[in-house]
Amino acid sequence: MDAVTAFEPFPSAEAQLRAAAPHALVATARRLLAERVGAREVTLLLADYGLNVLQPVSHLPHTSTPVPAHDGPAGSAFLTQKPVVEVLHESAGHLVHLPITVRGDRLGVLCVRLPAGTADPDTVLRLGDFATALGHEVAAAGRDTDLYLQARRTRRLTLAAEMQWQLLPGRGCAREEFVIGAHLEPAYAIGGDNFDWSTSADHLVLTVTDGMGQGIEASLLTSLAVGALRNARRADIGLADQACLADQAVYAQYGGKVYASTLLLHFDLATGTVHAVDAGSPQLFRQRDGRTERIELEAQLPLGMFEETLYVEQTFQVEPGDRLIAVSTGVHGTRSTAGDLFGEQALRQILGATRPAQPHETARAVVAGLIEHYGSRELVSDAAVVCLDWHGRRT
Repeated sequence: MDAVTAFEPFPSAEAQLRAAAPHALVATARRLLAERVGAREVTLLLADYGLNVLQPVSHLPHTSTPVPAHDGPAGSAFLTQKPVVEVLHESAGHLVHLPITVRGDRLGVLCVRLPAGTADPDTVLRLGDFATALGHEVAAAGRDTDLYLQARRTRRLTLAAEMQWQLLPGRGCAREEFVIGAHLEPAYAIGGDNFDWSTSADHLVLTVTDGMGQGIEASLLTSLAVGALRNARRADIGLADQACLADQAVYAQYGGKVYASTLLLHFDLATGTVHAVDAGSPQLFRQRDGRTERIELEAQLPLGMFEETLYVEQTFQVEPGDRLIAVSTGVHGTRSTAGDLFGEQALRQILGATRPAQPHETARAVVAGLIEHYGSRELVSDAAVVCLDWHGRRT
């Protein structure tokens, strides 16, 4: 039986993945790939919260040895988002590393060891489709089992970080008009920083929020602010009024003692017009034609600082090929142990050096540069970076 014939039952394979118990997806994938392509070994690797390693999903709480997320064959597949075929010694065959991404959110890598001579291009392509189907099921299974969330951890999350990661929409999103990549640090102890987005047929709404304080207090504040913004957004309320209602919710709870700085952006997918509300400290940069510039918005009051604050929208335009980068205070306001501010100059240098990279890697590189500047991964302030590449809508 040739490889093409072997893959004809894949629609039913996807159905079997959907029918599998949430905890049994890896075992089901092993069985299906052994039946259809003679796979001798199948391993699911999930990216850890810090995007440093790829963690094998095995029998928890014990996990197999992780592999680097940016080196080696599996790391290369994760980094480039392209299949990597590793040639083993003759009797061992080939090890195919397939990126697993769900609607632009990079989850990890599926590693499949095939008999020698069977890793032809058509088989690798179809294995890629299978990996995507498995990724969708892993994402859905997170509602019903902790297995895959546990497998991502190299150590225990703080309670505040647990709350924040559950609040996030993911770490990436991709459509014809745009690609988003985002990163947070300290990944295992994040408290008040958040990013959020929602897309429809006509628009994208993107927010970056920095809740005042640290730990549980910051996480609770940010959860309230993000929940209020989502509630207003889902009622089809305009951007400025979304900020007004979230401001009222935060003030009603805290009486102005604490507040949440927020940047709200509403993109018209057809025209590239962006409506913006700058309610606090997150900063926004744009890269266009080899230049990096800060988009100067009218600085308005953070959410919850005063009662019934009114907010005003501003507009600017994005063009195909533009890259936007939003950073929280924990990025542009962090100082090194010597007291040197990370600042705009260092940020511009990193953004310039990473312009050819994908948004995910640019966001990670900014945080990596911040950590190097600070001198430790244990940042005092949370750091959030969101990178968006704008392609525009084809006419």
